[in-house]
Amino acid sequence: MSETKFTSAAVLGSGSFGTAIAKLLSPRLDRIVLIGRDCETAETINREHRNPHYLSDVLLDENIRASCQIQDALTHPLVIFAVPTSATRETARNLAAAGLPEQTILLSCAKGIEKSTGDRMSQVLREVFPANPIAVLSGPNHAEEIATGMATCAVIGSEDHDLAVRLQRLFTLPHFRSYTSDDLAGIEFGGAVKNVYAIAAGMAHGLGLGDNAVAALVTRALAEMTRLGTALGGRLETFSGLSGMGDLIVTCFSEHSRNHRVGLALGGGKTLEEAVASLGMVAEGVPNTLSIHEAARRVGVRTPIIDSVYSILYEGKSAPLAMRDLLTRDPRPENS
Repeated sequence: MSETKFTSAAVLGSGSFGTAIAKLLSPRLDRIVLIGRDCETAETINREHRNPHYLSDVLLDENIRASCQIQDALTHPLVIFAVPTSATRETARNLAAAGLPEQTILLSCAKGIEKSTGDRMSQVLREVFPANPIAVLSGPNHAEEIATGMATCAVIGSEDHDLAVRLQRLFTLPHFRSYTSDDLAGIEFGGAVKNVYAIAAGMAHGLGLGDNAVAALVTRALAEMTRLGTALGGRLETFSGLSGMGDLIVTCFSEHSRNHRVGLALGGGKTLEEAVASLGMVAEGVPNTLSIHEAARRVGVRTPIIDSVYSILYEGKSAPLAMRDLLTRDPRPENS
């Protein structure tokens, strides 16, 4: 792997996270192109240096240009996927059809598992791009705080150590610290599963169950995440790190968490449709609950919290009843 310094990058996805990543990297790169689907939005960004729909108070630097043409990604050595998990495969195929060079580095920032296949995002990218270098970025990384320069840590995962180190150097700024790992499965499953638990935590808050109950729920969620994640190929220690416990904590308690807000609305008596509509953005935990529930059944892992959220989202069970059933299950040892 060449040690040539990165000078430019393309960010696919002009939502909150794509906008935040472009803002984060603007001091480190000469050029950044932020590619979305809406040409009118791109024109507004280029004219006003603000995203009119996401993080609209954040002023974007002059070296960030917006586009609605995926071909504009082809000349950059680094392409960052910041689209929802449901759009990753289609976006990857469009990029491949446009003729992406094999040496282009691909970095996935999406947190979720593909609904139809159960594949992690790096697996989706590897299927579409068998020769390209691939890495993932995860951790407690809310876009609102990254974009405004608040202190943040992340983990960069790749099977290629040299690639992980190169990206680590790029993603190291005074307010942004990066670590490396080669456990892609653990990193990606942690980032996906925590979305489900954030919905559960939001429901607990919405139901007024109190801090004791929410703390217990999140603690048991970490145990459940670790049990499932290791069964699916992740390493034990990864789930106590930034992409496991770190992301779980911030997503379950932060006001910025979309999944927590969906759960809060459900706990307050809204339907799933009303909860999602009031959010106005993608909450990855809703489709993730379905795919992760299916993954747990395939490997035969006991997942009572995931099962409870699944019963509410996809079987019509009420949030109060699901939470009651979760709290009144048969007693068992803590470490089993």
